[in-house]
Amino acid sequence: MRIIVHGVGAIGGVVAAALAHSGVAVIGIARGAQLQAIQNAGLTLRAPSGDIHAEFSCVGSPSEIAFAKDDVILLAVKTQDTHQALADLRAAGVAEQPIFCLQNGVENERIALRSFPNVHAATVMMPASYLKPGEVVTYGTPCFGMLDIGRYPGGSDTADEQLAKVLCAANIETFVSDDIMAAKYGKLLMNTVNMVDALLGFGNDFGDFPERLRAEAVAVYQAAGISFNEVKDDPRRQAFLQLTDVDGAPRLGGSTAQSLARGTGSIETDYLNGEIVLLGRLHGVPTPLNTRLMALGTEVSRKGTSAGTMTLAELKDLIDGA
Repeated sequence: MRIIVHGVGAIGGVVAAALAHSGVAVIGIARGAQLQAIQNAGLTLRAPSGDIHAEFSCVGSPSEIAFAKDDVILLAVKTQDTHQALADLRAAGVAEQPIFCLQNGVENERIALRSFPNVHAATVMMPASYLKPGEVVTYGTPCFGMLDIGRYPGGSDTADEQLAKVLCAANIETFVSDDIMAAKYGKLLMNTVNMVDALLGFGNDFGDFPERLRAEAVAVYQAAGISFNEVKDDPRRQAFLQLTDVDGAPRLGGSTAQSLARGTGSIETDYLNGEIVLLGRLHGVPTPLNTRLMALGTEVSRKGTSAGTMTLAELKDLIDGA
């Protein structure tokens, strides 16, 4: 089995490096400085247990890959890039191969299923970062991360079992689930705080924003009849995924904070807080806090605002004074 990792950033980079280091055939798809760094010197994965270095083939586009029927594709781009990534895969001849969405939010799988019949979802619990080309970091121990995977919209098959086996062998603990979207909606509850984390900075006081965001999200889930798992307090994390420091690599925060720090020009807030806003509008539930944070996400991304440059008092004034 050959694994194609489309999007070798934080999550995709940790997964690609771990798999390649464990002996799995990996092809990465990356861009810019990250692509050049991997092609020139491979990818270093920094972890609490020590650094590993992996070298694997990496290209700039799916069109450079001769896809085989037994390839497995891991989609690890941000949601705002999913449409183009899938279009590129389709143009390169991908058809029946399993596509696993290793992404935040709940929209990617639906987008993928429009074009591909063999779509799988993944709930990714991996405290990873990518800020420097040629290097990714995970702060997870004893495992690099923990995943739940399953077929979308439900069930599971041999592709899930096979991928779980190779990921576990690469020190990424992975479980197969027949109700994967319940876990993904649970993870979305956590990700609604991403914009707060990006604006205030990792480790700072978030005030009552997490509780208020969760309350809005749970209200729209109930109105929409959506069930979810409480993944934040998953007891399996005690055994497989504790967070700790990595020397010389202080944590910046979640994926949104990292996008701001790298100045990518886009963030995924429209598909995190925006999902709650959409559900609220569909089912008549007010979501003022998620709506305001979604708007702030657009504003700070457009202005190129740096991560962690706002105080709690300033954010409260922007949200509650609006």
